[in-house]
Amino acid sequence: MKLSILMPVYNEEERIADALKQALAVDYPCEIELVVVDDGSRDGTGEILGRADDARLRVITHSRNAGKGAAIKTAVDSAEGEYMVILDADLEYDPQDIPRLLAPVLDGRATVVYGNRTFGSHSAYSFWYVMGNKGVTMAANVLFNSYIGDLETCFKLMPVELYRSLGIRSRGFGMEAEVTGKLLRRRIRPYEVPISYRARGREEGKKITWKDGVEAIWILGRERTRSRPSRVSR
Repeated sequence: MKLSILMPVYNEEERIADALKQALAVDYPCEIELVVVDDGSRDGTGEILGRADDARLRVITHSRNAGKGAAIKTAVDSAEGEYMVILDADLEYDPQDIPRLLAPVLDGRATVVYGNRTFGSHSAYSFWYVMGNKGVTMAANVLFNSYIGDLETCFKLMPVELYRSLGIRSRGFGMEAEVTGKLLRRRIRPYEVPISYRARGREEGKKITWKDGVEAIWILGRERTRSRPSRVSR
């Protein structure tokens, strides 16, 4: 199996070099490729990516910022692996956890795996950020009669063809809710494994806001009211 690690990047000149180094240093149990999409960065991110040298790395550049969902679509369209996982470049997630997400797939126990964050005082920069995450996840559980633990997690591992079949339209952070809503609508319940996490604050460049949470709930409601596809992918 080949795993495509998809990394959307926007104005991360202070972290992108470390993000690449960490992602490529992991001892993966399968072949990997790292597809980085520079989503119209206006700082030195592009120059740093241009100096990166690894046969497993491919860099794609957007001429202007289009949003996380759009960057992931670009990466998915060019992915060459059978499976994919998203890894943000902000160092909040530890790529050393990716083999843990792969384990249930390689063992034949799961097709879709989510990394479930456990928030603590050292891993969340604000009370309202954690409550927002939990509120969006609860909305999904109520709407779809499910019991997932972390809808907004970046670590969503699944077959590339499954992601392509979802037809994700959200160009920004709403893609997280749209992906989960469409999976749950198909009655696909993600397998969850615990992962480590350290949230950065606004002063460190965190971009998501309360408006993204409102949008996520709206997207979940939209997906719940749509009819389920006649052919269910598993």
